[in-house]
Amino acid sequence: MKLKATFLFVLLLNITFGYAQEDCATKLSLMVESAKAKAYDAAYPQLQSLRKDCAKYHYGIYAYGEKVLKHKVDNSSGEEKKAFIADYAKLYSEAQMYFSSKFPKGEYMGKAAQLNYDNKELLGIQNEDLYNQFDAAYKADAATFDSAKSLYVYFKLMVGLFDEGKKPASDLFNKYDDVVERIDAITESYQVKLNKYVAKEESGAALTSKDKKYKANYEANIAAFEKVSGSVDAELGSRANCENLIPLYTKDFEANKENAVWLKRSVSRMFYKECTEDPLYEKLVKAYDAVESSADTKYFVGTILFNKGKVNEAMNYFKESFDLQTDPLKKAKLANKIASSLKKKGRYGEARQYFEKALKLNPSNKYPHVLIASMYASSANNCGDTNFNKRAVFWLAANEADRAGGKGSSYAKSYRAKAPTKSEIFSAGNAGQTIKIGCWIGRSVTVPSL
Repeated sequence: MKLKATFLFVLLLNITFGYAQEDCATKLSLMVESAKAKAYDAAYPQLQSLRKDCAKYHYGIYAYGEKVLKHKVDNSSGEEKKAFIADYAKLYSEAQMYFSSKFPKGEYMGKAAQLNYDNKELLGIQNEDLYNQFDAAYKADAATFDSAKSLYVYFKLMVGLFDEGKKPASDLFNKYDDVVERIDAITESYQVKLNKYVAKEESGAALTSKDKKYKANYEANIAAFEKVSGSVDAELGSRANCENLIPLYTKDFEANKENAVWLKRSVSRMFYKECTEDPLYEKLVKAYDAVESSADTKYFVGTILFNKGKVNEAMNYFKESFDLQTDPLKKAKLANKIASSLKKKGRYGEARQYFEKALKLNPSNKYPHVLIASMYASSANNCGDTNFNKRAVFWLAANEADRAGGKGSSYAKSYRAKAPTKSEIFSAGNAGQTIKIGCWIGRSVTVPSL
């Protein structure tokens, strides 16, 4: 008898559960249909019913629910808008509670913080509280805190707190490094994806419509994060000048002289802010090299020797640095840095070699073509035997700048304006002929046809 009663109970439970599942499926289908039709007001009560009765049923409740609540926030005001904003944040919490793999904390805590920031006047939230919200999202899961806008706002809030005396310089500089490193990591991930399509194009294969769509998406994302990177640098501005950095790092050196991360960040910042003439820079570099010898440390040792005029010795360190680096994108960045150092010293031939290595390693970054073109243009007066041939170098510079695509077009136009005119080509009678350009350039250029 007991066994029969138990069986009937289990059967009724399964039937009830089956009906509940079917009911949840129906409700979700209706909400999704409304949301897809952008009938968000109709979808709203369906969403609320799903959250109440079917919270664990399917992650689509929260994926589409986000769109529904965004509409309600965007189309309300005053106390009603406040309530929808609070419910929006609650939706994210529920999504993370039931479907954490689909709704990572860094991304969705960041979205909630961004929503509060975008409505900070209505909500009356102070900047320090907003910063703490972004900071909590970053610390919860930095790997998924990947909104370009939120990364910028996060750092902007830190700058504001620093200016108000609420955050010390060390916190400001550390947060700058956190944000820049995150931006670099995201940008590199898009560059890896983009390079596949660039390589396919350069091999002569045609891109499919799907390929073109992905390529355009990756290019747009790279451009967005490059823009944010520039904005973050602008926010930091002169706050990270040598007058501020040197006493700070001098004070903190003893406590951090075996901290590889601190040393790397300090050396990098001193280098990029051109504080390399101060004895502290050399001290930091040597400590960094002793604690964690790497491609980075060899490069920075090379820069010290380079600045002291020991160019040949520096070149050995640069080569060692380049050979030690194995990651293609980091190797490309390193090649660009070495090339830029050589360019500043007028060692154009060696600089071009490293710029070309960078282009091969990261073909989606075409900017080195612009820098090679600028070296050609700077050498025009020294690399020709006649006035015509000297100015012909500008054609070579223009052709090189053209290879950079959009960024290079304005440079190419200015270089062509400095090259021989059509009347000068006619007078020389050499249209269509090839001119060999000497000195370090060692390349040829064809005179345009009339």
